[in-house]
Amino acid sequence: MKKASQILNSLFLSMLFVVSAYAQKGYDITIKMKGCNDSMVYLVKYIFDQQYITDTCKNIKDGLIRFKGQDPLDKGIYTLVSQGKSVYFDFFINDSFKFTITTDKSDIISNLKCTGSKDNEQFFSYLKFISDKNKQFGTLRDQTKGLNASDSAAYMKRNLDRLNEEVKTFDQNFMTRSKGTYVYDVMNLKTEKEAKDLPKAKNNRPDSIYAYYYYKSHFFDGIDFKDERIIRTPFFDDRIIRYFDQVILQHPDTIIQEIDKLILKCPENELIYNLLIGHFTYKYEQSKIMGFDKIFVHLADKFIISGRAEKVYADETVAKIKERVDVLRNLLLDSRVPDLFAIDTTYGGVVRKMGFDTASSSKSITDLYYKNIDKITPLFKTLYGIKAKYTVLVFWAADCGHCQTEVPKLHEELGALKSKLDFKVLAVQTKDELYKDWKKFIIEKKLKDFIHVFDPIHINNLKEKFDIYSTPVIYILDSEKRIKAKRLGAEQVPQMLQTLEQIESAK
Repeated sequence: MKKASQILNSLFLSMLFVVSAYAQKGYDITIKMKGCNDSMVYLVKYIFDQQYITDTCKNIKDGLIRFKGQDPLDKGIYTLVSQGKSVYFDFFINDSFKFTITTDKSDIISNLKCTGSKDNEQFFSYLKFISDKNKQFGTLRDQTKGLNASDSAAYMKRNLDRLNEEVKTFDQNFMTRSKGTYVYDVMNLKTEKEAKDLPKAKNNRPDSIYAYYYYKSHFFDGIDFKDERIIRTPFFDDRIIRYFDQVILQHPDTIIQEIDKLILKCPENELIYNLLIGHFTYKYEQSKIMGFDKIFVHLADKFIISGRAEKVYADETVAKIKERVDVLRNLLLDSRVPDLFAIDTTYGGVVRKMGFDTASSSKSITDLYYKNIDKITPLFKTLYGIKAKYTVLVFWAADCGHCQTEVPKLHEELGALKSKLDFKVLAVQTKDELYKDWKKFIIEKKLKDFIHVFDPIHINNLKEKFDIYSTPVIYILDSEKRIKAKRLGAEQVPQMLQTLEQIESAK
């Protein structure tokens, strides 16, 4: 069975192709690039963090490139890509579907000209200015050759300050001139909204807290989430990803709150709405950060399972997501885990001899259990029967190479904490058929400080209850068997126990 993450990935990518098209009667785009020796180039479209080939021009002669078709193109930014997959330049398809661009391969940006599209005329003027400033920067760097480090740094700083001020002024003027156009909307996506004239903090320095909250609260200013053209730019995905990875507090509850606020800006079941739900669902289902599965569960419950994102995933995928969420829901941080009824090494042989070692079906195992229930019940070791401030719950398999390294390492590293913290380790063998190998490994590696158990009766359904799809899996539980940490490496467990103890002491 495919994991939900695999299905999410493939379905999300295919969903991106289902985009609404503006009612236009075809397109005819001519590009004359002097010095171009390609025999084939591609017209490539941006869609969030992906790029897709929209058209191909073959048999190029004398740098004459033409893209022509009867089907409409989606409005947005496109890029011209060489046959060697190098990017030549970006341009707009928005105000016109028939225009001509000319340039020279020897200096593409400086020579860009367009007739038939005011958006591109405007955009190219911006590119030329920035390209010119980059050239000036290169000249400044060359002029520092021969200077000592101190003089070189002073010279660069003085001139860079000037260049930056010129770029800043140009940016402001450009945005003023282009306001109300799609070019403005695109450039606004990459424009940082920073506070001016910062107030002073108590230390008489600019108030960094004020600056942060201003930056955060204005991060999406001027962005129209009802205009699906914004996803067909190279800037929208960067803005979304930076906000959620770098700007806001990296805590599940904060991220959930911010996602909900962002989704509210989008028309329900329209392209941007569906794309963002697909993006966040896949991102946080895949996340390796402890506790972020709460975000995935929230998104699945609120939008996907509830039917509020019908166009994102097929019914079959929704069913798989629900199945996955039903497992994770009970394993979120601070959730109480279900009890475990297991048999330790002392009584393992006794139970197996009741016939569990040869039972081949669920029915035969169930019949054996009820036949021997009076004998088995007193032999159970239970998770909730462990009395300790912390319980380290370890699932592992005797034939797992990684487990054979991690479990002895965990035993060794926890040895130093025995007299300092109140904890116990319940080590659960996930493969009852490896009973002999399991016992031999425990003896050889002298894992005497752990409580070793397994489930020869198959009463616990470990895979579903504890999400055991690979091993080892390590949880840290508190005295009430609530999950305080999970999916840890052996080397992380001692530090996490000490951190939890420090948090508890601080309370």
